[in-house]
Amino acid sequence: MDADSKKKAAALAALEYVEDRMLVGVGTGSTVNHFIAALAGRRHRIAGAVSSSEASTKLLRAAGIEVVALNDAGDLPLYVDGADEATRHLALIKGGGGALTREKIVAAASRRFVCIVDDTKLVPVLGRFPLPVEVIPMARSLVARKLVGLGGQPVLRQGFATDNGNEILDVHNLKIHDPAALEAQIGLLTGVVEVGLFARRGADILLVAGDGGVQTLKR
Repeated sequence: MDADSKKKAAALAALEYVEDRMLVGVGTGSTVNHFIAALAGRRHRIAGAVSSSEASTKLLRAAGIEVVALNDAGDLPLYVDGADEATRHLALIKGGGGALTREKIVAAASRRFVCIVDDTKLVPVLGRFPLPVEVIPMARSLVARKLVGLGGQPVLRQGFATDNGNEILDVHNLKIHDPAALEAQIGLLTGVVEVGLFARRGADILLVAGDGGVQTLKR
């Protein structure tokens, strides 16, 4: 099974958690794009979607799915999103697409977070994928120096701005043995908007698609 087929399989498996009249939180990325395509077939059965990015909003509206602002939605029963890396303890690195802040907000507002990945994303220790950190532009160098002090090598994501108008530092060469602690530590740095570690509020369910089918890992 090729990578795209695995992504599609994980996305289809997430439909099991979508109930009629449900307002669904929707993440961002290539795997989520398959989920949006599948969700289009149920657009008349759900109440709508809360989107984590402008890119997903466009796809949802093109699929005929009503997009509801989170401020108008209240708490959500379900959030479906992908990840750049995941562990069997359901800690994640997210933000390869740059939507980490809005993704974390929607995840925090959701009672259940279902993460969909292919098996190449499952790792024993987070950090092979560079850790995205969203920063206020004027604080970029300040935050970068602090991240070097933590043992990382931050690289500015060139020519990129988040939907919030900020910049991304991708932090290389971290081995993240305590994701929740590092998430809290980086999050407290002045000038950091959000860090792409999802450990304090990680996934509740991880759907991992491989050659043998979709494996379900639960918290």
